[in-house]
Amino acid sequence: MVTRQELEEIEDKILAPYASRSKYSRGRFYPEDEPAYRTVFQRDRDRILHTTAFRRLEYKTQVFINYEGDYYRTRLTHTLEVAQIGRTLARALGANEDLTESICLAHDLGHPPFGHSGEIALARLMKDHGGFEHNKQSLRIVTELEQRYPEFPGLNLSWEVLEGIVKHETEYDKTDARDFNPELRGHIEAQIANVADELAYTAHDLDDGLRSGMITQEMLEEIEIWQVMKSSIGWQGDGLDDLTRHRIIRRLIGKEVDDIVETTSQNLKESGVQSVEDLQRLDFNVVTFSETFHRRNRQLKDFLYKNLYRHYRVVRMAVKAERLISELFNAYCSEPTILPHHVQKRIEKFGIHRTVCDYIAGMTDRYATEEYRKLFNAETLP
Repeated sequence: MVTRQELEEIEDKILAPYASRSKYSRGRFYPEDEPAYRTVFQRDRDRILHTTAFRRLEYKTQVFINYEGDYYRTRLTHTLEVAQIGRTLARALGANEDLTESICLAHDLGHPPFGHSGEIALARLMKDHGGFEHNKQSLRIVTELEQRYPEFPGLNLSWEVLEGIVKHETEYDKTDARDFNPELRGHIEAQIANVADELAYTAHDLDDGLRSGMITQEMLEEIEIWQVMKSSIGWQGDGLDDLTRHRIIRRLIGKEVDDIVETTSQNLKESGVQSVEDLQRLDFNVVTFSETFHRRNRQLKDFLYKNLYRHYRVVRMAVKAERLISELFNAYCSEPTILPHHVQKRIEKFGIHRTVCDYIAGMTDRYATEEYRKLFNAETLP
């Protein structure tokens, strides 16, 4: 048997001085006895995996709506890929793998249906009612909305995991850490989750775009990182079959992981940090790409925005999604009795707008579509 105490001793031996150790966790809001054979962060990971919100990610959009094909990424497969990359980075950098994985698995729990289109719609609808951001919604899910324990609301996760969720930040996700030491940067595990997310969605959106045919190899001829990856596998560009596409995307992820590890290691060496707090008090994030890869990624992201995210097929779906969510929201708010009884019960506590927002944000793509059909298709029976 390997006890929790022995696992904590293993952490002491293998983790870097700037890594978060489970035995020094600031604990949980509601005190609990910890398991005999799992660390604090391992328990957090398991609690996240068993949530309803996590399971629903399987049917939430990444870029392509779920019914467009089983081989495109969903919000769930994206989350799992972020966690895999995050663990690799954490292991290489001497950070806490379990804490990193917990943050990665939770980072998108609050995403509404239909990807960023759904988030834009809910943010607009909630503008005068407290707003909506999927980062805040992820925190709301794990601290209040998931009801799985009689002793407390939410999952009662550790401070460090909650801090990592709150301080999740990429180009498309902004943070509001007012209740979690806003003067401090995220710990190294939170920073790893941030870059793992950015790496995953950039590489895998490119992969899905190529598979869909919306992006072609000819369109990528001016993209530096594409040319570098082609050269690195010795491919001359004669017909992009599935196997070659897999090789390029795999090489892209591998090279970017190498770059992050090397750049971050240099940053850590130059900063001289010797504790978690030392790292959090720096005026820059230590976990980052090199200038070369940052520039290359910037060019690729600009390309994806123009040629994939703004492709007419994706934009059409986004327009439909925003209209669908807006009409559902307005219908529920104007006549709350059409909401399920268990949802109606929350109105007194949270108010009608927040209750409706929570309900819609928790929907999968197909459930939201079915709700719309039931409410607005005159030929559909209740």
